[in-house]
Amino acid sequence: MDPYLRALKKAELLSGGPLRVSKSFKPPFPLSKSTAGPGAGSASLVIEFEGIRVKKAITWDEEEFSLADSEGKYSITKNGKPFLDEVKIGHTLAHAPEQAFFNLATECIYNCRFCTSPALKERGATKSLTDEKIISMILHYAESDNLKAVALTSAVVSTPQDTIDRMSKIVKTVREALPSMPIGVEPYVENRQQIEQLKCAGADEIKLNIETYDKDIFEKVCGEQDIDSIIANIKSAVEVFGRGKVTSNIIYGMGETDENVLAGCEYLASLGCVATLRPLRLNDLNRSQMEAAVGHLEPVDPERMVRLAQKYKEILINHNLTTLSFKTMCHECTCCDVVPFRDI
Repeated sequence: MDPYLRALKKAELLSGGPLRVSKSFKPPFPLSKSTAGPGAGSASLVIEFEGIRVKKAITWDEEEFSLADSEGKYSITKNGKPFLDEVKIGHTLAHAPEQAFFNLATECIYNCRFCTSPALKERGATKSLTDEKIISMILHYAESDNLKAVALTSAVVSTPQDTIDRMSKIVKTVREALPSMPIGVEPYVENRQQIEQLKCAGADEIKLNIETYDKDIFEKVCGEQDIDSIIANIKSAVEVFGRGKVTSNIIYGMGETDENVLAGCEYLASLGCVATLRPLRLNDLNRSQMEAAVGHLEPVDPERMVRLAQKYKEILINHNLTTLSFKTMCHECTCCDVVPFRDI
């Protein structure tokens, strides 16, 4: 398949609603039930085709996309017409294929309007795993499954330092048990010392999210945080972890322009940070609070996803950076975004 068409089909799947499955469908692997990221709160499958991965929430209801199962061979239709003739169902270990990617907590002192994690407690969808349980599961995956990376993220329940301490403890224990395992962390940090703490514990890669490069939108959707402080910490993280080992979400679809998205990509690349370009996902957990903050929002169209990924790839090439330098977290997983160098 042509690389552009392949990426466009992924973008169409990302922009569409849940994937319809039959009531008799029996997945070959356990469903993913995420508490962080775009799929938080839903039971999901990872669909694979031609080296592409997409995580899709599933439903029994009528939807645009449907999964067909013919004697263990899977295909996808769109509005009843053939869309992908042959797909496979991927195996997620914890949240991501080949990764043990754990969310330490969902309750948060911040109120980013796009985030669905805090709403999960009301639905009984949180997991509340202890540190010991998380470590035990990671070591189990390392022994019995094709585990290639470990990653940790977390909301901030009490203070950022408490979260950093907890994350560092888990990283240190895993690093001692698995000396060569790539480990990524996605915390909220307040200062360079916390970044150094995570690096000293054994983390290899770090993700510090600016979420949007549009400061007006940032104030509306992440007003409890300070974007200039986050950028300062990204600069410190590049010094501590190295170029091509620091990443940051830029979510688009919140009313910003393509020019603003790409300016953010360019600026982060100039710092040695590789952005994670993420289309906004709206659902019943975040739609009302997002639209109260920024007004009515239309879904991100697939052509925009691919166009931004293509232009961002050129930016990364110009800065001698690549998503291929990452072994953990979202650039390695690729399920939720059109990822330069990996998908196109």
